[in-house]
Amino acid sequence: MPAQLIDGNALARQLRERVAVRAAELTARGTQPGLTVVLVGDDPASQVYVSHKVKDCQEAGFASVLERHPAGLPEAALLARIAALNADPAVHGILVQLPLPGHIDAQRVIEAISPAKDVDGFHVANAGALVVGRPGFVPCTPAGCMEMLKSIGCDPRGKTAVVIGRSNIVGKPMALLLLQASATVTVCHSATPDLARHTRDADIVVVAVGRRNVLTADMVKPGAVVIDVGMNRNDEGKLCGDVDFAGVREVAGWITPVPGGVGPMTRALLLANTLRAAERSAGLAD
Repeated sequence: MPAQLIDGNALARQLRERVAVRAAELTARGTQPGLTVVLVGDDPASQVYVSHKVKDCQEAGFASVLERHPAGLPEAALLARIAALNADPAVHGILVQLPLPGHIDAQRVIEAISPAKDVDGFHVANAGALVVGRPGFVPCTPAGCMEMLKSIGCDPRGKTAVVIGRSNIVGKPMALLLLQASATVTVCHSATPDLARHTRDADIVVVAVGRRNVLTADMVKPGAVVIDVGMNRNDEGKLCGDVDFAGVREVAGWITPVPGGVGPMTRALLLANTLRAAERSAGLAD
């Protein structure tokens, strides 16, 4: 029997609806959640991503601003703009769309954002908070993956989990969240020999490396939950993930599609993080 799909579109819609209700309540009390998205350059994919994010915010009742800057914007000018946004009480979340032009140090820019407004969860203060289990902002994609596990009643406690990928944005925080949920976690990457030896024993597999067909049917434990974070294009130019979807679906118990899986949840968690930042500023959250 083919694996059941984890519908990211439906879950994200439900989360956005809950966020919109809370945003309306907060706005009625005098604090409208505000997100400023900063785009430097004209990367086509980035333009699509930020337009979706701004649209999501507007539909949820947020005050959303998209700042467009030319690719040649000096790093010092960008840092000065971030400082101004940090000081603006109407701005609760700041998102600088990555990648940035090569002359700008992305890490320096990320560290310039106030941790209290770092709704992407990339600042070292928020990364450190995740490591030690303190309140902070969790990167949106791994947080969305955890929501997807919750939606199907998959409690990671006592389960074996494998995360393929070790990026600061997905792989490392994903592993930490699963560890906090009492899973036994293995992190695999490009230097891991015999990847299949690890994945065949896993109850949960999260794949986030940005390469097609990293996980195939012969590498999956029957009944496992497979979450595909990848976003690639196949030979026909259609969107696909890192998982051989057709093959793995015949073995796994649950699987996320691409598109329509993790992507919508990432955007929905950005709203949730921004709302939480606004609630914190109003003294209504941890």
